[in-house]
Amino acid sequence: MTQQVGPLSGPRRVALLSAHTSPLEQPGTGDAGGMNVYVLELSRRLAERGVAVDVFTRSTSRHQPERIDAAPGVTVHHVSAGPFDGLGKEDLPAQLCGFVRDVLREEVERGPGRFDLVHSHYWLSGQVGTVAAERWDVPLVHSMHTMAKVKNARLAEGDRAEPAGRIAGEEEIVRLADTLVANTEDERSELIHLYGARPDQVEVVHPGVDVEVFRPGRREEARARLGVAPAAHVLLFAGRIQPLKAPDVLVEAAAELLARDPAQRDRLEVVIVGGASGSGLERPSALQDLVERRGLGDVVRFVPPVDQATLADWYAAATVVCVPSYNESFGLVALEAQACGTPVVASRVGGLVTAVADGVTGLLVDGHDPRDYAETFGRLLRDEQLRADLGAKAVAHAAAFGWDVTAERTLETYRRAMHRHGARTTTPGRP
Repeated sequence: MTQQVGPLSGPRRVALLSAHTSPLEQPGTGDAGGMNVYVLELSRRLAERGVAVDVFTRSTSRHQPERIDAAPGVTVHHVSAGPFDGLGKEDLPAQLCGFVRDVLREEVERGPGRFDLVHSHYWLSGQVGTVAAERWDVPLVHSMHTMAKVKNARLAEGDRAEPAGRIAGEEEIVRLADTLVANTEDERSELIHLYGARPDQVEVVHPGVDVEVFRPGRREEARARLGVAPAAHVLLFAGRIQPLKAPDVLVEAAAELLARDPAQRDRLEVVIVGGASGSGLERPSALQDLVERRGLGDVVRFVPPVDQATLADWYAAATVVCVPSYNESFGLVALEAQACGTPVVASRVGGLVTAVADGVTGLLVDGHDPRDYAETFGRLLRDEQLRADLGAKAVAHAAAFGWDVTAERTLETYRRAMHRHGARTTTPGRP
């Protein structure tokens, strides 16, 4: 069905592809993280604006229902694509044919014209999206979330490089997509200069934060619920435990901090919320082993992945949230922490430069030397007024990134993509 060129009307129904991880999975372990939050929150906000959203994701259990109504107007489809168990993300490219088949079946069963647009997330979904969008003659909007060329340029020590097949897949998506959504201006620049994207092809839409869940002014009650001492200095890491996210930098920095100021030991508590993921699954006890080697067993507390409300409590309870990643396309943890009024110490990479206003809502650190992080932590722990100033400004900074803003900007992007696609497919002489 060829779309007609006309006013910038929006889509009635969107096929949103998240092949390798479900938006219903608990963030913080496996392959579930910020992208899961992004997909679910964006879908909900689009549905609130009258756009029906069908999310297609790979089924990982025979007990999962074929369809789940995740929210009014949002249906999650569990697609059979390969074995339920035992597949890593690196195994999924070989299973995409089955995924494509079941995605295409939805239109066959429901009739032509079912979808007005495909929005794919991550390169595996983008491969599916190129086929579905061509088959349905609708625009393809794609969000990379992470990019192989960027990750390979900033690998953590001992981490695996992304394969050539992924790079080729990403290059193909850039060539075929009507629109690419970048989280930040830096990501837009990377798409243009590393992947050859056309400048008019890339739209910048910041991810959002749920300011009703992540809100300030709750430190005392949050600490009471979590069993954290009122006077503790809490350094918090939240996320997947893998080399890319660099939680080891926080552990080493804590050891350095205590070596410089042993009196801190009575108050210092390092909390790591999350589970092993990615290449971290190859050595799942590596971080615990490091804690023991550094003699921090009485200081470091490991917490399994938690729901959003409990995560908000941890952010509120923390003195400082640390995001020492080697690369982040945006850094949702940093934004959520700031929405709770907690200053952030983060690495000066990728989207963290946008998510954290350096010297205003938090502090950015060049590189990953634990001594630099220890120096920054020490400065914040010594200066209560500085922490209070950063925290107050962090709340206002985060408020500008609400999910409603993200949804509105995404809808604008959809309208322009539909208009461009319609203009292209109705150009005289085109097949």
